[in-house]
Amino acid sequence: MKQHKGLSTRSVVATGIGAAVFLILFKFVAIPTGIPNTQINVAEAWLSLITAIFGPIVGGLVAFIGHALNDAISYGSVWWTWVIADALFGVILGLAVQKLKLTNGDLTTKKLIAFNIWQLLANIVAWSIIAPLGDILIYSEPATKVFLQGFVSTGVNFLSVAILGSLLLVAYNKTQVKQGSLKEKD
Repeated sequence: MKQHKGLSTRSVVATGIGAAVFLILFKFVAIPTGIPNTQINVAEAWLSLITAIFGPIVGGLVAFIGHALNDAISYGSVWWTWVIADALFGVILGLAVQKLKLTNGDLTTKKLIAFNIWQLLANIVAWSIIAPLGDILIYSEPATKVFLQGFVSTGVNFLSVAILGSLLLVAYNKTQVKQGSLKEKD
C-alpha cells in the first residue's frame, strides 16, 4: 500500500508561525498609499523570506491564511480575489526562489537580481492581473478602480520585497554555512 506524504511537521509549524507574523505585519505595519484599500505592506517582504526557506506551498499557505485572517478581522469579511492573488504570489515566488537556491549560504548579487526580477513578475501576475480581473468578474467592481489599486499594489509590493525582502534574505544567508565549505581536518 502506497503511503501518502503530506506536509512535514516543520512545514506545518512554519505555516502557522509564518501566517501569524504575516497577519501582524499586514494589520499593524501597513503604510497608506492614498489609494483606497491599498497600502505598503512589509508582510510581503516577510513572505519572500518564508518562501525562500520553506518553499512555494508554505509561502502560498502563509499568504492565504494571513491575508484572509486580516480581512476577516479588519473588515468583517474576506475579499477572496485578493487573498487568492496573495497566495498565488507566494506560490510563484516560492517556485522561483526554490530554483535560485537563495538560502544555502551562497547568495550572490546575480541571485539577488534574479530574485527581484522574479518577484516583480510574481507581483505583476498577482496584483496587476489576477486581483483586478477577479474583482471585475466576481465582485463587479469598476475596472479603473481595481486596476489602479492593482498597479499601485504591484509597485509598492515590489519595493517592499526588493528592499526589505532582499535585506532579510541577506541577513538569513549570513547565518547559513555555504555548502561544501566545511572540510574535514587531517
